[in-house]
Amino acid sequence: MAHAQVSPHAAAYTSGRDISQTLESARSQVEERFLEGGTVLLSVMDVLNRLLNSLESVTKALDNKESSDTSADLHSTVESLTALPVTEENRQQALVSLAHTGRELRKHVADMQETMRYLRTFAVTVKITGAGLAEFAGFAQEILERIYSGTDEVNRFAAHLDSLEKEVKLAASLGASVSRGYADTVPAVAAALRDDAAKIAGHRKDLGVIAREVGAIARGVQGKVASTLSALQIGDITRQRIEHVQATFSLLEDFLAGEDGARLDAGARQRLQNVIHHLTAAQMSEMCADFQRDSESVVKTIASFDHDTREILKLRDQMSGENGEAGGNFMRALESSVSAAHEIVKQVDTASRQADQVSQSTIGTAAKLFEAIGNIRAVKTDIHYMALNTNLRCSRLGEEGKSINVVTAELRIFAGKLDDSADAIVNGLPTLEAAAGRVAPATDAGAGGLGESLTSAVGNIRLAANVMENELKVLAENGREVATKINLLIGKLDFQHDLGDVLARCADVLDGVAGAEIADISDLTETIAPLDRKIFKLYTMVQERNTHREIIPASEESAAAPAETPKAENDEDLFADALF
Repeated sequence: MAHAQVSPHAAAYTSGRDISQTLESARSQVEERFLEGGTVLLSVMDVLNRLLNSLESVTKALDNKESSDTSADLHSTVESLTALPVTEENRQQALVSLAHTGRELRKHVADMQETMRYLRTFAVTVKITGAGLAEFAGFAQEILERIYSGTDEVNRFAAHLDSLEKEVKLAASLGASVSRGYADTVPAVAAALRDDAAKIAGHRKDLGVIAREVGAIARGVQGKVASTLSALQIGDITRQRIEHVQATFSLLEDFLAGEDGARLDAGARQRLQNVIHHLTAAQMSEMCADFQRDSESVVKTIASFDHDTREILKLRDQMSGENGEAGGNFMRALESSVSAAHEIVKQVDTASRQADQVSQSTIGTAAKLFEAIGNIRAVKTDIHYMALNTNLRCSRLGEEGKSINVVTAELRIFAGKLDDSADAIVNGLPTLEAAAGRVAPATDAGAGGLGESLTSAVGNIRLAANVMENELKVLAENGREVATKINLLIGKLDFQHDLGDVLARCADVLDGVAGAEIADISDLTETIAPLDRKIFKLYTMVQERNTHREIIPASEESAAAPAETPKAENDEDLFADALF
């Protein structure tokens, strides 16, 4: 080929050292920009990992079995609340039955009291009639004392019934008021609680769907970031190829300054320089083309982050409740409903305590009445036998004891009436106890338990809501940081801007220095063989080697000596050769 002429534009770059300085500026910019981009990408990867971790925490909070159990507890409590009107109506009916049973017993007690008045009258008559008989004086007084004792027992019996009737009346009055209030309030409050619980459950379900959507987008971005990190090797490749061009110029200078170069005349030196300029220009041109292609792919991938970021932020806002449908609003509504329910529970608690008191008092009264009946029967038995003994004595006295005998016979008849009343009362006591059991049935957990269940269920829901709120705050912060980092990333990794221009200018300079035609150095093949081998050993890419051989064909010595092919001295070299 004809010798190439150096253009005026490239005159200032005839020195390889000058060109290397220009390339060094480009190399340093590549290194700086790609290191910075890699750092930003790693920070984005880190915040994406945090975002996914917070999503996992949110998902765990949503899938928390205790939350499901709590909702079930709340539903169970609402069902118990709904059953209150029926429960209270049954209690009212039991109180009515208890009051009726008490009134029936009162009739028999009144009969006993009337009988005791007759007995006192006959006992006094016996005392008066037998006043002239010394053996009857003490006996008549003893009968009278036993009748007084029986009268006290009957009166105590009546007092127990009076106390019971007052308690029943108070409980019935309070219960009637509560029962009327239940009809107006319980259905609405129970429906509100049920509705609020359903809204919270629905909200949590919606959050779960959104969390999965955010996770899918975040993992997609994570994959893009990973692929972008991998694609950033174009920066390292570009840096290495610039260094190879710089080293080529250094090797050329060293060669020209050495013994082999000294044997070359000025024309040969100029031809060799021209060939090296074409070689470096070709390497630089291919490098720019590769950089343009690969960096454009990186920029496109980075640009797609913007849409992903907007989607994450939009979903984050939905989860955080910035659209006005936050779970906190549901909690406030629930707590308002619970407050109303607690007012009802307080009424239930008061009525239940009163009913429990009536029930326990009734059962205690029944036991006392059983004891009292036993005492009255004992008094009746004593009076009966004392009267019978008197009849026997009077029979022995003849006419003198005839009047006393008549009176004591009446005593025995009326004492027998006590048995009839006592039997009626004894038969009525089981009915009294059964009615008391219905007033406060054993299956009724009581308002205290209902209130505790309500408080516990809402407390657990509130705790779950607080956990969710905290996790959503973390999620929102991470989502915001992801957006910030990605926006920064888009600016930092726009390699086409400035950096691509710098590399293109360097390629233009080398191309201008090389000129339009490449010099013929076929006569210098053996002389420049050492330089050829040293330059060839610089390359780490097959593409560089192929370009080199297109400009400087292999000499017979190089072709016959495969050992001159760059050897992989370590695992990194082997890996590089495998890649390129």
